[in-house]
Amino acid sequence: MPLADKYIGKNSWLAARCLGDEMIIMSAKDSTLFTLNPSAAAIWEAADGVTPLSRMVENGICAEFEVGLPQALADAEQIVSDLAAHGILVISDQPIASQ
Repeated sequence: MPLADKYIGKNSWLAARCLGDEMIIMSAKDSTLFTLNPSAAAIWEAADGVTPLSRMVENGICAEFEVGLPQALADAEQIVSDLAAHGILVISDQPIASQ
């Protein structure tokens, strides 16, 4: 299943605050801080666990950042992969139950 068709959710052990144009996320496990740029923050905020990535991008990212769907989806897939590698996002083949 392509990443665009997967469900994206937030890890439950994170705390986040928006400061200006950036989102600051702290891991409750080890107090590591992450700073997300506006596009990564938009994806993180839209990651509800029940909306596939392709729909998140089509319904929000494209309009917010005035970018075409193919480019926005490619960028979003890279951002999601990076954030999932750091444990910030969770990727699933099925909708993710509330944590």
